[in-house]
Amino acid sequence: MTEDSLDRLRVLAHPLRMRLLSLLTGAAMSSAEAARELGEKQANVSYHLRRLHAAGLVEPAGEVVIRGGRAKRYRHDPASTGPFLDREPEEERVLLGALADELHRRSSQRTQGAEYSTTDAEVWVDERVWRRARALAGELGDLLHTHAKAPRTPGTHRVSATVALFRMQR
Repeated sequence: MTEDSLDRLRVLAHPLRMRLLSLLTGAAMSSAEAARELGEKQANVSYHLRRLHAAGLVEPAGEVVIRGGRAKRYRHDPASTGPFLDREPEEERVLLGALADELHRRSSQRTQGAEYSTTDAEVWVDERVWRRARALAGELGDLLHTHAKAPRTPGTHRVSATVALFRMQR
């Protein structure tokens, strides 16, 4: 694994950065706004936003006036993670571990008694079914990211979705 690929992975796989990417899919926010929403310190969020911006995962989306000063707002385009999808096996394990950790954190915030859907499968399928499953996962991601709204928008629900499809060794 190269130092460059390790750095890319560190940027993407950090738990707070994963939360920021999700948050900034639905709304452009400044570091102060994102910090309030996530219950984090503004300086910490600002640092992580700079790392995400340097990696090309968030882009400036205007400015907001805060206490007489100007603060950049950032937005995440889910398509920007494309360059991170060609990972080496060790990178994939680290990223999948970060996704599992994030799913664990989110599951502790699940609304008890509310409708939900889960699936788990370790199965053998033919190439046609495998291609269709990947296409459906892509459609799900596109649907959720395209329609993501700002936090607490009236008529919306806070939801979690984590999908990891991969071929396994024989």
